[in-house]
Order: sequence, then C-alpha cells, then structure tokens
Amino acid sequence: MLTGKNILLGITGGIAAYKIALLVRLLKKAGANVKVVMTPAAKEFITPLTLSVLSENPVYSKFSENQTGKWNNHVELGMWADLFVIAPATANTLAKMVNGICDNFLLATYLSSKCPVFIAPAMDLDMYKHPSTKKNLDTLQTFGHTIIDAQEGELASGLFGKGRMEESELIFEKINDHFQTSKRLSGKKVLITAGPTYEQIDPVRFIGNHSSGKMGIALAEQALKLGADVTLVLGPSDIEVNDSINVINILSAQEMYEAVHKYVAESNIIIMAAAVADYTPKEVSQSKIKKKTDSLEIELVPTKDILKSVGAIKKDHQILVGFALETDDEQANAKKKLESKNLDFIVLNSLKDEKAGFGFETNKISIIDKNNNIKDYELKTKTKVAQDIFDKIISLSNI
Repeated sequence: MLTGKNILLGITGGIAAYKIALLVRLLKKAGANVKVVMTPAAKEFITPLTLSVLSENPVYSKFSENQTGKWNNHVELGMWADLFVIAPATANTLAKMVNGICDNFLLATYLSSKCPVFIAPAMDLDMYKHPSTKKNLDTLQTFGHTIIDAQEGELASGLFGKGRMEESELIFEKINDHFQTSKRLSGKKVLITAGPTYEQIDPVRFIGNHSSGKMGIALAEQALKLGADVTLVLGPSDIEVNDSINVINILSAQEMYEAVHKYVAESNIIIMAAAVADYTPKEVSQSKIKKKTDSLEIELVPTKDILKSVGAIKKDHQILVGFALETDDEQANAKKKLESKNLDFIVLNSLKDEKAGFGFETNKISIIDKNNNIKDYELKTKTKVAQDIFDKIISLSNI
C-alpha cells in the first residue's frame, strides 16, 4: 500500500528523535518516498546525515542553504506529501501548531500542507499531563489531525509514566493502515444532513435550536477523507466547510426535505445528523409581529418527518443512519426510532452527558444497530466520533 506514497516526516527536538531512523528505514523498505524536515533543536538528537542517507533525499531544516543559497520551498514540500507525520512532537511544537506560530521551516511546511497529518507526541509525564498539552492535543484533533497517543514507559528523566513516543514499528503500522483504509468509500455517494432548521414566525423571528452543525460537518469531512463523493445538506451554520464537499444550504425543514429527496436515490450512505424542527408555524406573518398583548399564541403544525420518509424508500444497497439526542429513557427512545424509521443503526447521545451535544467540540455516543447490538464510546472530539461512525458503516457487509 505504501509503494509510491510520499511521506513527509517532521522531527522536533526530543530524545525520541533517534527512533525515527528506524521509521525511515521501514517506510523506504515498503516502497514509500520519504523526505525529512527537522527543527534546529532536532539536530541535537539525530544528525541530518543519518536521515539523508536512509531516506535517499536531502534533509530540510532551513529556508535556504548557506553553501549554495538555494531556497527550500516549504509550500512545494507541503504540497508534495501524501501524509505528514510529526514525530516526536514536543509540547513546544504542539502549542505552535495550535496557534499558527511559524518560526521555523518545519512549522512553515506544516501550515502549507494539504494532506492528512499524524502527530506522535513525546515529552515527560508532567508535561504530558498538563492541561495546556491536553487542550492542544484536543484542538489538533478538531483540525482533523490524527494523534498517535504517547505510551507509558521509562522516560528520559528517569521517571516512569505516560509520555514515551509510540514505537517506530507501530507508527509504521498506523501509516500503512491509513493508506489501506483511506479510500474505502471511493466511488460511493454519501448524503449527510447537519445543523438546525429555522422555522419562520415573521421576517425577523424564527423557531430554532442550538445545533451548530459541527457533528454533521465532521462526518462530511471524514467521508471525504475516505474517498466518497459527499453532499452535505446544511442548516444555518457559520462553520467553514471543505470546498470539495457539495454543500446545499437550507433554512427550513421543508427545504431540507426537498434537498434530501433530490439526492437520496443516488446515495449509497445517508446520515441524518441534522436537528430538524418537529413543528413549524401554520402561518408566517409577512410583517414583524408587534408586541400588543401580554401573551402571543402561534399555531404550530408538524413538519415532514425526513428520516422516516427516507427509511420508507430505502433500498437494500443503501445504509441509513439516524441520530437521537435524548434527555430521558435514552436507549428505549432510540430503539423505537431505529425500528420505526427503518435504520441500519442509530447514534445516541444524551444532553445529560457533560460536554456532549450542541455546540461542544466533543461528543459521547452509543451506537445501536438493527440487531440490537449496543456499543458505548467514551467522550471524544467530534472528529474522532465521526471516525467511529464510519468504522461502523464500513463494517457492514453491503459496503
């Protein structure tokens, strides 16, 4: 799977840098093209000459070479890579990546890269446990990057604990797995709904909810990484979406219904993650309603049940996934929805779970499939949750 793949390795200033020599060797043996970028501090732990010989390419650490005056093009290098692996990644480099600080060649290359990024942190245990490090790692996951978690073991300080960089052989396996699964949905069409709907009361007021669209957008981006042709029907949201995703912006539940049914027949996978209003005003005032009385009555009528309408026409080759955000009797309500709407599985999350649900960067879910198998997941970033959901989709026999 690695033959002809362009792997860019970024090495920062930690003692674990010495392990990267073996990683370079493994990648080359598997047929990959390897280039190495180092921070100035990294050269204190392993020499550029060693890495240049093993990679069969020059090693980059400066914007220009003193001897020749040749300019090293960080933009071109970032565009060259199919995968950028930063290992070891120190606490200092993690903080700079999060905040867009660009004070060396490696960081300039990182900010120019368009490919997936793997990050293997390494530092002493107290640094790894520090809230700022945890926050930075969580933030980098929201960027769509993959964190190769540090392991427990003996550290350079002589202490024993978590902070030891993952071994090169296992980093190599993760890289190989990435290219084996990265295009599993190539040729498939994925339809996703996300965000809230706004049901107009008058020209300035509406009935809505607190959905940000983050979960649905994370799902769309994961589907894109897996090689799918992605259509995202998106309610009001201020989150930027990858240009390669076909975004259909809608406002109301009726508009979402129409957009979904325009694309559903051609879709292989349909994921309904939007928070669709259950009711809409029967009549919409054409002018702003003035405050004239102590109370106001608005007659509401049900919106069309988009998920149920799709379940009713779903074909055998299609996979339909629904979401259930509950506050009471969570599993019972989710199972009822799973069955009544002809879903392959349902993603359940509860507003009772801290840092899960609307507006957060994280979510905590359970997946219940039509065979009544239930899997509970820990609190994760929505990017990681999206990966778990697509792992379940890919595991189904008809994909």
